[in-house]
Amino acid sequence: MSQNPSISWIESTQSITVESVLVADTKGSFVTRALPEIPVELAGIPGDRHYGLLRRADARQKIYKRGTMIANRRQISIVSYEECLEIAQRMNLPEIRPEWLGANLMIRGLEQLTLLPAGARLLFPDGTGLICEGENVPCRKPAKMIESILEQPGVASRFMPAAKKRRGIVCSVEREGMIRQGDTIQIITAHL
Repeated sequence: MSQNPSISWIESTQSITVESVLVADTKGSFVTRALPEIPVELAGIPGDRHYGLLRRADARQKIYKRGTMIANRRQISIVSYEECLEIAQRMNLPEIRPEWLGANLMIRGLEQLTLLPAGARLLFPDGTGLICEGENVPCRKPAKMIESILEQPGVASRFMPAAKKRRGIVCSVEREGMIRQGDTIQIITAHL
């Protein structure tokens, strides 16, 4: 692959790999379950709760009336092992699992995944391509889920501060393909 001088390649001393591949395919739940691989289409992951080219505006899109149909920029959510570990430590918990956060991918090897700039590309071995749309801001649903699963009253109130700038990113699909557990990821950021 020839390098374009306007493109910066993120170099890492350790490779960035897919630790877990997950899907939220249970009606009424955002909690994900692990699979060995997932097909990725331009509308997202078939069967996943965030699948679709369009979605309804919610509290995150204050410029649109709630319920307005807009482009779906939340097709896939990604967390990092390192940031989940940091959230758990900040909350004084043994772990934070990606499925509790509704994540579709957990990666390892990028300590500050959440700070990846919007527009960065994530490329997988078969050519599958995702576009980072920005931070997945912490919200109450995962906080309540973690408290419920761990049966520890008060844990929910600690999640949002602990997960700020650590909850991972949301992505849209740029090129279809398959994402598999163990895949390596190449991350590209463009300097405009």
